[in-house]
Amino acid sequence: MTDFYAQAQRLAQVGRYEEAERTARHGLAAAPHDGPLLTLLASVLRLRREYASALATVSAAIEADPQSADAHAERAESLILLIRSREAVEAATEAVRLAPMDPSGHLVLARALASARDHEQARRVAAHGLSMAPRSVEALLTVADVERDAGHREAATAAARAALAIDPENAYGRWLIAMLDAERLQVRRSMRGLRDVARDNPARPDLISMTWPIRGVLSGLRRGLAVGAVLVCLLLVAGHWWAHAALFARVLSAVLAAVLAGFTARVLVPAGRLPWRCLPLLPPLMRRANIGGLAAVALAVILLVAHAVTGWWAWVLLALLMAPVMWVLSWLELLSAGFDDPGYRQAFRDLGGEFRDWWRTTKKDLREAWSDTPGPGEPR
Repeated sequence: MTDFYAQAQRLAQVGRYEEAERTARHGLAAAPHDGPLLTLLASVLRLRREYASALATVSAAIEADPQSADAHAERAESLILLIRSREAVEAATEAVRLAPMDPSGHLVLARALASARDHEQARRVAAHGLSMAPRSVEALLTVADVERDAGHREAATAAARAALAIDPENAYGRWLIAMLDAERLQVRRSMRGLRDVARDNPARPDLISMTWPIRGVLSGLRRGLAVGAVLVCLLLVAGHWWAHAALFARVLSAVLAAVLAGFTARVLVPAGRLPWRCLPLLPPLMRRANIGGLAAVALAVILLVAHAVTGWWAWVLLALLMAPVMWVLSWLELLSAGFDDPGYRQAFRDLGGEFRDWWRTTKKDLREAWSDTPGPGEPR
């Protein structure tokens, strides 16, 4: 290994990515086809969230050294982040083929399989990687990630806690435990964990995670409001044949309003002020979507209470109309989260580029077909 490689690696290990990139590029100026140094530079670029540049760099590393398992594994890591799961699985599989006794290749393959939604195979590969390095924090956290993706929260928690027993200050492990607590609606503990992680990493606070109580409430209420309001409307329709149905509809409206309000309080009150402090710092479209969703929930509860009190059918119909409004706002929130993520942004650009290429090719084919069409009186 060159001095540039060793120096850049040390800088990357302590999080000084800008200096690590500068050092690696200095080394590549003298040896532009240094495969290990290109692979290291790709890793640094990925950690700096420059995913497209990372992929281009690691592709150059593979061209320089096609038998490098590390380069193929690094390519898989970039492809995962660029939402190109099938290619990521292929790259990680090649890394495992080239270095079958290296546990890191198996762990990358497990993450690639999980991104491709092949959860059972991902679990098997991750377990095999862990068996090769049972005291590896990376292996334990990969198992935790894969188990969480597969819906096995207890197994994910056990693996994450085992990783933290080895490295108690590991930021990703602590974040993962906090998010697993969130999925169990252990709100106070989750928010405390997220706050501690943010305090220890002030340069990169995870604002989206820290607003999960608001977004989680909206996710649960969208489904509850849609189902409940539809049932109330069905009871109102049944009132044309059954006299007591209208009364039951009013009672159900009151119960639904109480459930919506109660679930909101159950999550947001223990969360405290932290989600509300983080809400203004979210990407603009996501922030507006969340605020709009909260307003829609409040209006729906008011309309349901109005129907329970007055019995006028129009109130519950208006409450039902809030459900599609909330689903549209949810879609806008996901779109905003995608644009905020460099991997999704690049995936959107790639998709747009493919569409433009398809349109150009289609127009060219149509023009050629039109020019080949014989005119009136011409022989066919």
